[in-house]
Amino acid sequence: MLNQQENIITLAEQFVRQALQSDYTGHDWWHIDRVRKLTLELATLEQADPFVCELAALLHDIADEKLNESKQQGLDRVRDWLRIHVSSMEILEHVMLIVATMSYNGGVNPRMETIEGKVVQDADRLDAMGAIGIARAFTYGGAKGRAMHDPQKVIASDVVDYRANDQTTLAHFYIKLLKLKDLMNTTYAKELAEQRHIFMEQFLQQFYGEWEGKR
Repeated sequence: MLNQQENIITLAEQFVRQALQSDYTGHDWWHIDRVRKLTLELATLEQADPFVCELAALLHDIADEKLNESKQQGLDRVRDWLRIHVSSMEILEHVMLIVATMSYNGGVNPRMETIEGKVVQDADRLDAMGAIGIARAFTYGGAKGRAMHDPQKVIASDVVDYRANDQTTLAHFYIKLLKLKDLMNTTYAKELAEQRHIFMEQFLQQFYGEWEGKR
């Protein structure tokens, strides 16, 4: 059983590497690898199923609607792959539930139902915070042709369509990134999120100072 699971994980790695090898939006293989590593750490602490957690972590961005024509198209890609490689319908449906629910989606998605889902979601959200989160935000903004900052634009933190390209990258911090700290599920993720949140606040303070030529 263990060898079979290891083989599935290896195949999933190969699939995801190939699918995301040309991504330059911050949703590349290295994002997946970081999320996978943190997922396994959290899974151990939370006594979650490591196989389900790792598989969902590897596949989660295959379904991301930012990288597909629609959310359904992305989910179909994941399900088609799982049908070929995973014989257990229970595991297949569990992974699909996690992948379908974990996106931020303006903060309106339902809460995760399982500890495995909570673990993977926390790991993914943590990678959108701190130093890496800052780098990924500006990478994504550059790929989408967004301005870094426009002081003439009012930043509204209650914007629902946080992916709209008329938003600046700096606005993304207030629309999404600074809200993630309060959305963590697990104890250790909350501790890490607190640290990364403080780093982002310090970055913003430094950014505004430099923007005004005061630092």
